[in-house]
Formats: sequence, C-alpha cells, structure tokens
Amino acid sequence: MTVLSARALNRALLARQLLLERVDRPAPAVLEAMGGLQAQYAPSMYIGLWTRIAAFDRASLTRQLERREVVQATLLRSTIHLVSRADYWPFAVAVREFRPAMDPALADALEAAVERLREGPVRRTDLGPEIRQRVHYYLDLVRVPPAGTWERRRADVYGLADDWLGPAAVAVPAARELLVRRYLTAFGPAHRSEIAGWAGLPPAVVAGVLAGMDLITFRDTRGRELVDLPDAPLPDPETPAPVRFLPTYDATLLVHARRTLILPEEHRSKVFHVRMPQSIGTFLVDGQVAGTWTFTGDRIAWEPFEKLSLFSRRALDAEAELLRAFHV
Repeated sequence: MTVLSARALNRALLARQLLLERVDRPAPAVLEAMGGLQAQYAPSMYIGLWTRIAAFDRASLTRQLERREVVQATLLRSTIHLVSRADYWPFAVAVREFRPAMDPALADALEAAVERLREGPVRRTDLGPEIRQRVHYYLDLVRVPPAGTWERRRADVYGLADDWLGPAAVAVPAARELLVRRYLTAFGPAHRSEIAGWAGLPPAVVAGVLAGMDLITFRDTRGRELVDLPDAPLPDPETPAPVRFLPTYDATLLVHARRTLILPEEHRSKVFHVRMPQSIGTFLVDGQVAGTWTFTGDRIAWEPFEKLSLFSRRALDAEAELLRAFHV
C-alpha cells in the first residue's frame, strides 16, 4: 500500500482546497469542491472565496445569497457554514439524527418559535429567550440576507429552510454518502475518524458509509489507513505553493486536517486558544501557516512567526495589497 508523506498530504489538501492556483469557477461549485466554508464571522466567507476564486467580487456573493444560490446556515458540528443550495439539504439531513436531544421543557417555546417563523424570517432576539440560543438544534433554519453579509455582518435573521429552499428531497443514506464524498473531495486522503470529526457523525456511521463506496486506500507515515476517491488529485509533493491569506475559522486549519501539517503544531496555540475564541487571520508560505494578519485602518498588517526570506516577504506584500484592495 502506498505510503503518503505529510508533505504529499499537504499538497493534496492545497490542491483540493484550491490554494495552489485560483480558479475561474462559480461560487456554488467552489463551495462544493471545498466541502463548504465556515462562516461564524460573515467576512470570513468572502475572504475564503476571494483567496480561491480569480477576480472574485464581494457583491457577487451577496447577490448569490439573496438569489438563494448559496445558503448560510448552522450545519456541521452546530457551526455556521456557507454551502451551495444543492448541498444544504444533504448536509442537514445527514446529521439531523445527531443534533442535541430536545429538552421537553422547551416544547412550548419551540412551538411558539415555529409559529413566528412560519410568518416569515425572524430576528433571533424576537424569539423567546428560552429558545433563541438553541432553536437551530431543533429546526432546519437558514440565515436570511442581508443579515450575515459583508455589509451587515451579524447573521441574526432566521428563516425556515422549507420556506427558503423548499422541502428536503434526499434520503438519509444518500445524504450521508454525499457528505462523506464532499469531505474526501475537499480534504482527502483521510482516516475515517477525521471524516467523522469534521461531519459530526459517529465513526461507526462513517464506516458504514465508506463500506458502500468505491474507494482507494493509502497509509500515512504512522501506519494509519487513509481512504480516498479514485482519480482525486494527488500533486507531486514538491509542487510549489504560493503565499495565500486565509480568513478566520478556515477549515484547513482545524484538527480534522492535522495530518497535512498546514498548521505546524508549534504554532497552533497562536491561532486557536481559549483567550481568542474568534480565531485570527493567517497566511501560508510554502503550504504552511507562517504568520497572522489583520486589516487595520486601510492596510493589511501581517506578522510572521519566524524570519522569512526576502522572496517570501515580497510575495506576501503583493498578496496583501490585493487583499487590501478587496477590503476597501
């Protein structure tokens, strides 16, 4: 069985996450390729697409949200994601069984919330105080624009997904297979436990889905079996990787992708720690996080973790100028 080095897995991730070269593809297709995009902070989804799509325009994403071509909703791991319209229901149906159990004491408050939502989109603060923090556990909801956009960043207007998109038309087995397929398309090759962690599904459920799929297998340098889709990209480990700026909460940095070393372990606490739950913007040099960035005033300020070459610094300055222009 072929053994894949950490660098080989790193380049596979960069290729599948469209971080080796920007693409000329519509946002819904890009979101499907990258397994959705975390969107706890609305500008993050704009920047996450900007760093992957050539000539990406902020207004185009807002229009696609308004036209319901892409959807912002609480989905995997009870976290806000941006997904294509086509992926919303499979993602929601696949994990619905494993949402937190309904508290019977909230039944009346939930019924009242449903009645309000049937009349149209509702601000979170207009739902009962007992239910507003947990309503997305029990109902299929979308975040309705212009809330949750670059211009109005708080995603605090909810609508029933049935009203916004029409009723679900996918069975649970097909939904779960698509969810697993999206993970492998976006992050593979991977161990089944990493798929389970990303999706929020029990490992046994993921194992059952994988058993019915046509897959190929590898091993990593620790001897773990990794599964993948046939013909998925596996670039040469020595493929050059350009500098890239990533938004907060970029899913490539989370623990399910640890095997790729895109975030070196010695730097993980500088990006994620208990005193900074909001995460922070990062940048990549040679396919790994090499520092952080912020937008302050009218400029991008970037700070490396270690000394960088003059070539890398110049490349970062050029990319930072493009990101600055995207902000203003």
